[in-house]
Amino acid sequence: MGSSASKPSSPHVWTGSGPPTVSQDMLQQLQSSTETDVTRAQTLELHVQARVADELRRIQAEKLNKLKSAEQAIADHSAAASAEAAQTAEGLSSAAISKDIASLRSRLEERQREVSAPLPEPVEAARGEVVRCLREHDRRPLDCWREVAAFKEEVRKLEASWVDRVTS
Repeated sequence: MGSSASKPSSPHVWTGSGPPTVSQDMLQQLQSSTETDVTRAQTLELHVQARVADELRRIQAEKLNKLKSAEQAIADHSAAASAEAAQTAEGLSSAAISKDIASLRSRLEERQREVSAPLPEPVEAARGEVVRCLREHDRRPLDCWREVAAFKEEVRKLEASWVDRVTS
């Protein structure tokens, strides 16, 4: 059963009945052509170089246009900003600036008082529940997901009320 090979040891080579034939027109065209492999390669190389040069010129022109438009936009913006600064400088006096600074200080002090104020009772209760649950389940903190969700909801409500107060 395994005494003979399943594939022949030498590959099969096809042998034709005669030499390959080419038409007479084809032979004449090949013999009369003055183009060689070297000239074909040179022609192709010149063509590729010309296309690359054209593409580089096009890209440089695009970049130049973009640069000019960016410079124009910067010039327009700086002119507008300098006009606005001149107008602002004329409109604000020392007294007006002092008044603005005082109002900003009072708002800042008010916000600092809000930050240092104690937490509302619902938030503090939810926080206490999370701490209690984590202490009871110190080896399994994922069992406290309900308490954490309740705490997050209370904090969300507190944040919403704070945003309403600040924006109004």
